[in-house]
Amino acid sequence: MKFFAVILALYSLLSCSNEPGKRNHQTSVSPDIQVEKRPEADLSKMAVKAEEALRFCTSKKLNTDFCILIDMSLHSGVKRMFIWDFKKKSVIEKYLVGHGCGTNPWSLDGSKDHPKFSNEDGSHLSSLGKYKLQERGYSEWGINIKYLMHGLEETNSNALKRFIVFHSWDRMNDDEVFPKGSPEGWGCPTVSNNAMREIDPMLKGSERPVLMWIYL
Repeated sequence: MKFFAVILALYSLLSCSNEPGKRNHQTSVSPDIQVEKRPEADLSKMAVKAEEALRFCTSKKLNTDFCILIDMSLHSGVKRMFIWDFKKKSVIEKYLVGHGCGTNPWSLDGSKDHPKFSNEDGSHLSSLGKYKLQERGYSEWGINIKYLMHGLEETNSNALKRFIVFHSWDRMNDDEVFPKGSPEGWGCPTVSNNAMREIDPMLKGSERPVLMWIYL
């Protein structure tokens, strides 16, 4: 009987060691396991870009009510395309946006956090720089709406030649997909169909061309 009493006592002690509050050391995350942190937009950086954008729009007779800023330094699985309201001096909407796949497989997310850029035809890469969005037309992609992108700098001067346009794509998501990335195309900045349904009336109703600025 004494033997069974000792066994019972030991069992009770071991059971108590597994109570909540006494097992934190057993459930802690190993320091070797790295949890990927969701990147956030740098609002101060964006505000500086917006000030420069407004000066540019004023000098080039572009729309001075709003512009589109795309921060390609952000992971493609987070919303990095921003509609900036010049009057409110703030972001009024943000969306996911895809970039070019380059030599990676089309429609996957091989360069989700380290995209490359090029102005060369056939590179299948996006181009950095300021664009004038103009000429609304028919697209075979998404909701069949596209806007021609006129490259205004040396880094994107071949946009029209490369058929780089702003359009929607069925594969693009409405919500953030981080840590996964957005699907990558052949260089066009692509958004979801619902995103284009929201943006299209703004672009269509603008009396002046709208600035889209893709930067790092």
